[in-house]
Amino acid sequence: MPGYPGPDNRAMTSKETPASTDFSALALSPAMLANLQQLGYTSMTPIQAASLPPALLGKDLIAQASTGSGKTAAFALALLANLNPRRFAVQALVLCPTRELADQVTTEIRRLARAEENIKVVTLCGGVPLRGQMLSLEHGAHIVVGTPGRVMDHLERQHLTLEALNTLVLDEADRMLDMGFFDDIVTVARQCPKERQTLLFSATYPEGIAKLSAQFMKSPEQITVQAQHAEGKIEQRWYEVKNSERLHGVSQLLNHFRPDSSIAFCNTKQQCRDLVAVLQAQGFSALALFGELEQRERDQVLVQFANRSCSVLVATDVAARGLDIANLAAVINVDVTPDPEVHIHRIGRTGRGDAEGLALNLASLDEMGSVGKIEQLQGRESRWFPLADLTPTGSGPLVPPMVTLQIIGGRKEKIRAGDVLGALTGDMGYTREQVGKINVNDFSTYVAVDRAIGAQAVQRLNSGRVKGKSVKARLVSGNEENFE
Repeated sequence: MPGYPGPDNRAMTSKETPASTDFSALALSPAMLANLQQLGYTSMTPIQAASLPPALLGKDLIAQASTGSGKTAAFALALLANLNPRRFAVQALVLCPTRELADQVTTEIRRLARAEENIKVVTLCGGVPLRGQMLSLEHGAHIVVGTPGRVMDHLERQHLTLEALNTLVLDEADRMLDMGFFDDIVTVARQCPKERQTLLFSATYPEGIAKLSAQFMKSPEQITVQAQHAEGKIEQRWYEVKNSERLHGVSQLLNHFRPDSSIAFCNTKQQCRDLVAVLQAQGFSALALFGELEQRERDQVLVQFANRSCSVLVATDVAARGLDIANLAAVINVDVTPDPEVHIHRIGRTGRGDAEGLALNLASLDEMGSVGKIEQLQGRESRWFPLADLTPTGSGPLVPPMVTLQIIGGRKEKIRAGDVLGALTGDMGYTREQVGKINVNDFSTYVAVDRAIGAQAVQRLNSGRVKGKSVKARLVSGNEENFE
């Protein structure tokens, strides 16, 4: 594609960001503007300011944007503006690489759609039975969010039809290509009407993006916003290690810096498994996230990390893609990634908003070539520190403040977060401060509680009632599966 922005071209390559970053400068309905204000959307992020004006005009877009940049609202506002609520047919399709990202996108679209009439969003991902999704589609939907494989399944079985579609979104297109979804994306796109808008969002620009664009996009406008992190916002430290001391080096970093929550990135699934085994043996609360986990296990790992019941999430890049964890104190690069843009993406998970972040990197001599590429992309030399200077601080192991309880029963039993909070703070006598994040899934509910009351809270739940019904509860701890 002529003029296609490569990874070193970091400036904005389409229209400059509008002078106003106020949402009121956009052609949005008064109801939508009021809803945005209510949701706390005060001003547009750079990717929103650059992409929303052309997207609202119906243009095809290729936009560089990573998790946490506000990209979901950028494409969600465009597809909602293009939607006719009175036409009960699938008018927008969002393809995502993972179920976690699809769930996040669905939640965000529903929040933004509150200003409109009754808009139905259906999620189609693997790891859950086809039948329930088929029934949801039979009842009709305006928007479908899903992973390419499962969307193809429903298209082949004719549960899903796309004749009314006017907007196709490819979210995190680079990761979908990494995961081998090129042919699936093309197959799905060919079943969409030719007269439609296509919005493609990608954190990096691999060769396959140009190939996808050439196949089914119409003169797309290209947008790149600054992908670098403000210097000083994220403190980066580098430590040279031998491969034999790498895993122990991670525990040295954790014992020295004692971050409340951290993601440790590994290049392989085996490295994830090995590191978690080492950390757990040393008393750390660490869980692994990689591609081969069953969906139920992935859900439990993510819930525990997001609700502060687990201190260290050890993950591969593909598994962690699409996760937006608030207040992440540190990122540890256990292995140096050979792709410098992936490094930027990894460390950008810390230091969000007004917070400062810490990026701790371990590198062996044979990884120095990759370190050089990162320095070139960042435009500055790495700061190196001796591993021997790391000494344990604080007393005792690094223990997370919360534990997670699982209650059998969720949305299908009409359980809501307020019901669980009411039970714990009402009859069971706990304070609001002792109860953390509550996640209600279809068939189970996870609630974080203060570590000191975990075992007692399980007993009280098992002998008490939620929404007038007896429930079964258990403490989620590693691979423990027994109910009390």
